[in-house]
Amino acid sequence: MRKLFRGLVPGLILSLGLAGFVQAQTDDGLLPVEEAFKLGAKIVEPGRIALHIDIAKDYYLYRERIKAKTSQAGMTLGTLELPPGVRKHDEFQGDVEVYHDAVDAALPYTLADAAKTIAVTVTVQGCHEIDPKICYPPHPTTLTIAVPDSVVAEPAAAILPAEGSAAGGSAGPLLKLGGAQGLGGGSDDAPLPPEQAFVFEAIAAGPTSVLARWTMPKGYYLYRDKSSVTLADGDGVRLGAPQWPQGVPHRDEHFGEVTVYFDQVELPIPLARDRGDAQPVTVHAEYQGCQDNGLCYPVMTKDVALALPTATAQELEAAKAAFVAPPVATASAADDNALRSTPPEPGAAGILGALLLALLGGLVLNLMPCVLPVLSLKVLGLAQSGESAATARKHALWYTTGVLVAFAVIGLAVVALREAGQALGWGFQLQQPIFVAALVYVLFAIGLSLSGVFNIGAGLANVGQGLGNRSGPAGDFFTGVLAVVVASPCTAPFMGSALAFAFASSSFVALLVFLALGIGLALPFLLVGFVPALASRLPRPGAWMETLKQFLAFPMYLTAVWLIWVLGNQRGIDAVAWVLIGAVVLALGLWWRERHRYTGGTLARAFAILVLLAALLPLVQVARLAVPAAAQAASQDWVPYSAERLAALRAEGRGVLVDMGADWCVTCKVNEKAVLETEAFRDLLRRSNAVLMKGDWTNVDPAITEFLKRYKAVGVPLYVVFRAGEPGDGQALPTVLTQAILEQALSPAR
Repeated sequence: MRKLFRGLVPGLILSLGLAGFVQAQTDDGLLPVEEAFKLGAKIVEPGRIALHIDIAKDYYLYRERIKAKTSQAGMTLGTLELPPGVRKHDEFQGDVEVYHDAVDAALPYTLADAAKTIAVTVTVQGCHEIDPKICYPPHPTTLTIAVPDSVVAEPAAAILPAEGSAAGGSAGPLLKLGGAQGLGGGSDDAPLPPEQAFVFEAIAAGPTSVLARWTMPKGYYLYRDKSSVTLADGDGVRLGAPQWPQGVPHRDEHFGEVTVYFDQVELPIPLARDRGDAQPVTVHAEYQGCQDNGLCYPVMTKDVALALPTATAQELEAAKAAFVAPPVATASAADDNALRSTPPEPGAAGILGALLLALLGGLVLNLMPCVLPVLSLKVLGLAQSGESAATARKHALWYTTGVLVAFAVIGLAVVALREAGQALGWGFQLQQPIFVAALVYVLFAIGLSLSGVFNIGAGLANVGQGLGNRSGPAGDFFTGVLAVVVASPCTAPFMGSALAFAFASSSFVALLVFLALGIGLALPFLLVGFVPALASRLPRPGAWMETLKQFLAFPMYLTAVWLIWVLGNQRGIDAVAWVLIGAVVLALGLWWRERHRYTGGTLARAFAILVLLAALLPLVQVARLAVPAAAQAASQDWVPYSAERLAALRAEGRGVLVDMGADWCVTCKVNEKAVLETEAFRDLLRRSNAVLMKGDWTNVDPAITEFLKRYKAVGVPLYVVFRAGEPGDGQALPTVLTQAILEQALSPAR
């Protein structure tokens, strides 16, 4: 019966409309249909038509009665993209959605040939809503649209300057509801749904700019400092500082003195791009506003997919030259006003707390499997120094100097790159294959030295110390540097909060935090060197030391093997082959150098130098290798991370645990083996209707970097849980996981 009724309705409307229209023309002065609903269109980017309809006062259009078709050969239309309308109980069609004042829509299309014009027929149907209440019959209008030679998206206000438009003549592929009068908003009205009270839209306003726009009905306002636009997805694209227009000072009962916008605000945002070909991006908006009767909405979010047009080399260079990084990069708009482009200096209590956490984090780093062999080496060296307190102190001070210098270099690099607009985290240097390959060489060479293939200490210490001194200042210093290098893949308890504080603070405070980490890392060796009671407990020198020294070579070899595995995941099996060849050549050069250290002449030393230089050639080859094509995940237990997939899973009502890790992250691998790859965890996923989603930060990945920034993470691992059926930005979990933590985190929302 309902289907029969629906089939009869158009015919009834047509009869009523025709009769009413004829009568209106003679008696009531109603507008002709083409004046009541004025259509215009323009191509503003390849494959996309911007459709604009001006709706006269006291008239409205049915949303579901707007249709588009074409009979042009070689042209295919996509689905007409219409914004939501105002819900209305219509006396002719029942519960419908309608538009007042104006409506903008987008119509995708494909064209098989290089036509100069295209023809599209748009059919609309609407009514006059006051006496006489008359509906027009469906009215088709054929639009002939010129296809420009080069299409550049324009700001919406320049597209269709139609007179009498309630939207100010603006058009374009910005999908928006009509003007404020048609929304029926106001301080005395019931609050509108968020999507109608604050309509967000965005377009690519050119190859190197984005235009965002919020539209509010009468009686609503938007907070400037609670609103932001960031990039959710876009390879090699960076949003710059938004160009907010002057707002209205407002005394707000919730936030005090603020700047707000009424009616409508347009926000141009420049962007920089690494490449010029046309590419899709997704912008993420977070915003908050109120109705002026005191009702405030929670923070709202919306993602909009855009298509950036092709950019010339000159446009790319000009955009990069003028690029200014945005002043903030925060987890949500609610705390955007807490940070600025130059981070505020925290209070003394906050600085002291961060330094204490950094000190504790550095201290715990000594227990990590990547650092413990190096610490054992230094304890062995101190035992070899016998009972001399002066020698013990010298060892400790030079080792500590190496640790502090290395941490200072990392801290300065992070600060400098942060000021340049680059987002980096702890361990970022291990994303560079050339660094990983060089570190393989270093650890392999140390292992060879401990195994007795050559003596690394004699050459370094031979500065007025004599060849008999096996560990001089240079050896202690560079061992401290090595301790920091091999510690960078590890994240210890207390470190995360301290590093997050450092990355969000001024350059001076950030450097202090890194130095405090260094003091914590060097503290055990400092205590042994400067506290005689501890030094006296070390065993006396003896034959056991040579055995222990040779045994410690094997952790070094294993660490080198692990780094080769990391390199293979970064650049493939060819990189593994090259670095193994280089390691063999390096071993040959070191062996030859040691064999002829005292007996060889100039020719033997020259040959050793040539072989050692030849060992560097494989590093050049590694640097030239490209990232291998991503392999399809063979496991059924997880899915690869993408912002779109995450949104789709949440829309399905699934819970999601996002696991951001890297192959060089030791803590990540421990969590995988201990928790994430167990049958108990897989059972938990089934019981909670959840999915494990993994992001791999082994190589630089802007999408994962953006996700880390959103949750103020200083590096990996980062675990964020989105519970099934629960909205919001999710919950960040501790860096060290247990089954109990995940049981509580993934429990269904109440």
